[in-house]
Amino acid sequence: MVDVILGLQWGDEGKGKIVDYFAKDYDVIARFQGGPNAGHTLYVEDKKIVLHQIPSGVFQKNKLNLIGNGVVLDPVTLKRECDTVASFGVDLKKNLFIAERTHLIIPTHRALDKAAELSKGNQKIGSTLKGIAPTYMDKTGRNGLRVGDLLDKNFTTAYIKLRLKHQKLLDNYSFAEDITAWEEEFFEALEFLKQLNIVNGEYFINQQLQAGKRVLAEGAQGSMLDIDFGTFPFVTSSNTISAGVCSGLGVAPQKIRDVIGVTKAYCTRVGGGPFPTELDDETGEELRKVGNEFGATTGRPRRCGWIDLVALRFACMINGVTKIVMTKADVLDAFKVLNVCTSYNVNGEESTEIPFRLDRMKVEARYKTFPGWNTPTCAAKSFTELPETMKTYVDFINKYLEVKIHYISNGPGRDQIICV
Repeated sequence: MVDVILGLQWGDEGKGKIVDYFAKDYDVIARFQGGPNAGHTLYVEDKKIVLHQIPSGVFQKNKLNLIGNGVVLDPVTLKRECDTVASFGVDLKKNLFIAERTHLIIPTHRALDKAAELSKGNQKIGSTLKGIAPTYMDKTGRNGLRVGDLLDKNFTTAYIKLRLKHQKLLDNYSFAEDITAWEEEFFEALEFLKQLNIVNGEYFINQQLQAGKRVLAEGAQGSMLDIDFGTFPFVTSSNTISAGVCSGLGVAPQKIRDVIGVTKAYCTRVGGGPFPTELDDETGEELRKVGNEFGATTGRPRRCGWIDLVALRFACMINGVTKIVMTKADVLDAFKVLNVCTSYNVNGEESTEIPFRLDRMKVEARYKTFPGWNTPTCAAKSFTELPETMKTYVDFINKYLEVKIHYISNGPGRDQIICV
């Protein structure tokens, strides 16, 4: 049995804490897509930890953690993360496994990412410059290097061949930055990677399932950044939705049980792209300030706005969401009035559907207004303790989405989660 936790917005929904919270009930936690462009924030022993590639269950005792084949892996970032995790006494040799089919991000992938983004001028997508897109391009172009290739005696030859291919592309961009230091760091990290548990990921995960083990699949980014169904072209390069679990881990669809979708009580987005409920005013700035909305990976200030139920219902539909977790509900404690987007005005017509190209449309969000609860909720331990106005807000969202909010996160702490 596989349960899935994934984001329902444009990423940054607080999935790290939620995976960490649920991980105690599972035997294996597995990342199924994305790369170091993810930033999953946890608080361990009151210390803030940001994981980029290692599954968020790594701090749970006696749990196995798998980096699946759908991930693109940066060995340098992985080594840095492993050093941090190990400093908390976690034995990664026992609980971290990496699928041999996982594609590697090499230094020239990062250079290509940077060169391509710089060339776009005002049309920048908002890449994290981690080499994600070029690595997935080599994967689909059948040119990439995978973790299992590290164990092949011809790895260096294959690396040089791929590097030369990239260099020709970089020459077209007139990219002249010296990446010698990147390469030195990369090959040092490869030696570290070889010491970890490299496994045949699909057999590993299915053997766990056959043994009756419970698997939690962890997604990165969010559904509205999915390469197929997100706000293209302002998307990531992988399938962030529940369908990506099957191809990103090697499990059959009938193995999936619950799809747990994570959404903020409001909405944020990093980088470029359409954002119908964005608040480019004092209210948006207040959301950013109170919610500490700055990217865990990049540090960039996040764009902030009201919750978008049109996009959220779309995300629930394509993922088959069975349960919702609402995060950062306590951030709304500071507001006297709350708005909820219930439809779009698209080129003069009302719609409750996501258009083919949201960025090409004149879209105006239409709202239903609610009174805020305007009282602290971070100390609440049960749903009954929450203000009636907050319950009304949650109830309306439940009815609109036709999927129930089962958990509410009312603070960054591990124990600040309310079962509804």
